Amino acid sequence: MKHRKALIPYFFLMPALITLLVFFFVPVAASLLMSFTDFDIYAIGQLARARFNGLDNYSRLLSDPLFWKALLNTAYFVFAGGPLTILVALITAIGLNSRRLRLRQWFRLGYFMPVITSLVAVAVVWRYLYHPRFGLLNYLLSFLNIGSINWLGDPQWAMPAIIILAIWKNFGYYMMIYLAGLQTIPDYLYEAARLDGANWWGQFRHVTLPQLAPTTFFVTLMTIIGYFQLFAEPYVMTQGGPINSTLSVVFYLYQQGFRWWQMGYASAIAFMLFLIIFLLAMVQVFARKQQEAA
Repeated sequence: MKHRKALIPYFFLMPALITLLVFFFVPVAASLLMSFTDFDIYAIGQLARARFNGLDNYSRLLSDPLFWKALLNTAYFVFAGGPLTILVALITAIGLNSRRLRLRQWFRLGYFMPVITSLVAVAVVWRYLYHPRFGLLNYLLSFLNIGSINWLGDPQWAMPAIIILAIWKNFGYYMMIYLAGLQTIPDYLYEAARLDGANWWGQFRHVTLPQLAPTTFFVTLMTIIGYFQLFAEPYVMTQGGPINSTLSVVFYLYQQGFRWWQMGYASAIAFMLFLIIFLLAMVQVFARKQQEAA
């Protein structure tokens, strides 16, 4: 009887575990195995055509200039767009946390709406906003006597244009996380700081930022993981151009796997991206532990 009761929790966990096994662990394991083969469109119809080639896909990856170009573009997107997204989210959360602000609920809703809007629909609309002749953005810049900018057709401006879109699309999600973190900071800490003569900047520097450190760590980690998976924006807006200036690692993976049907090589790209994200996450965790220990 005791043994049966001990099995009851596993009975309730079984549907979730089976789902994870079938739809996550098995595909991941299959992809890892596929990365050591020359799996292509012919192997889809007959698995015997997939030949084991060891580390050939990974050695090819390291010598592929397009992969390094895609990785450089993705790193530019992550390390330029990520901090800006976090900064905008933090500033907006501080503003919405103010007790003097009226209609705070409506502002929160408005800022969060882009997060729940379809990314493909948003990207299509922003393509028209970025239009070099009839776009709203160039129309507004004309009032500042700034000439028309070919946002999506100029290699110099294409990635900044996508970064602006990504900031607008994603900052609302991190804003809500920061807002939750701000509301957990006890008021007596600010009262003590004011009694010690701290002004607004002193309170922000010595109370708000230290108390938000765990929240900032989580937001930074999620931003890095999410932004390294850049795909939909260049897919809809630029198709990786112009001159591969917006080609991301995930978009390059998609091209190799579903346009050229080189599934084995695409799997190797996927696991290389996983390794990069994992190493960056471990660096974040290590830096956080060092900061807590200091």
